Amino acid sequence: MADPRRALGALGERLAVEHLLRAGYRIVERNYRTRHGELDIVAAGDRCLVFCEVKTRVRGGGPSPFDAINGAKRLKVRAMAAQWLAERRPHVDVPAQPDLRFDAIGVTMSASGRLLSLDHLEGAF
Repeated sequence: MADPRRALGALGERLAVEHLLRAGYRIVERNYRTRHGELDIVAAGDRCLVFCEVKTRVRGGGPSPFDAINGAKRLKVRAMAAQWLAERRPHVDVPAQPDLRFDAIGVTMSASGRLLSLDHLEGAF
């Protein structure tokens, strides 16, 4: 992966997946492509299906990873989730009537590549 931004994003998503697995979620899908963009992570809990947006930043006094999840991004994630539900849900093992939730995971890395923080906001939008 030659693009440093893509590599940073992939690292953040991998760390987010590891966090979700430790928290007891099952990863249903990653990087689901739609005409609206890419849905980062779909995870399932006991009665909850979670659509998770992951943002990764290098610390440098700039904005928080969550600052990138504005109103337009939230609408896109919801549109991608609706497409996923219509196309994929019948083909995967998820609870019959799950609660749906939209989470955000912000990952902050140091310039040297060390994890500084991982913040998981359940029901972020």
